[in-house]
Amino acid sequence: MSKLVIVFFSGYGHTRKIAEAAAADTDALLVEIDANGDLNDEQWQQLHAARGIIFAAPTYMGNVPWQFKKFADATSALWAKRAWQDKVFGGFTNSASFNGDKQVTLIWMQTLAAQHGGIWVSLGLLPANTKQADRNDINTLGGSIGALIQTPADASVDEIPHGDIETVKIYVARISEIINKLD
Repeated sequence: MSKLVIVFFSGYGHTRKIAEAAAADTDALLVEIDANGDLNDEQWQQLHAARGIIFAAPTYMGNVPWQFKKFADATSALWAKRAWQDKVFGGFTNSASFNGDKQVTLIWMQTLAAQHGGIWVSLGLLPANTKQADRNDINTLGGSIGALIQTPADASVDEIPHGDIETVKIYVARISEIINKLD
């Protein structure tokens, strides 16, 4: 079993593409929430066995999509048993707008991790906020709680800004390193 699982919902394929890119550079396993907001038994077992879980979802209307919320609600029995106590957590989100309330989505994910007694990992990167910065730089959206991705509403999955994908890759690698330090 993988020490790290990225559990995600992807409405249009962008979040999936980002999760795949991040997992390719680490030993992270991908667990996709289906269109009905469900996971199968094997996927639940992968989450239980993992040392760390990364939440990934687009930001729709200021928060995670209902499918991700359904997954989160399904973890309430785990919460009551403290089944995910002391797991390492992180999160990333994508939306079409530069802000688009992505921070609210990450705070919601961080709260979910905290409810489970988890250890949340911050992004750990300075923002690219100088006049010389451009959209291909790392952390141009200035995230701190987790990774932020902005993909224009009319962009295909192949047009996600390179700097945002690289930011997620660095973040997932950071979470993996922290898990290894804690083990």
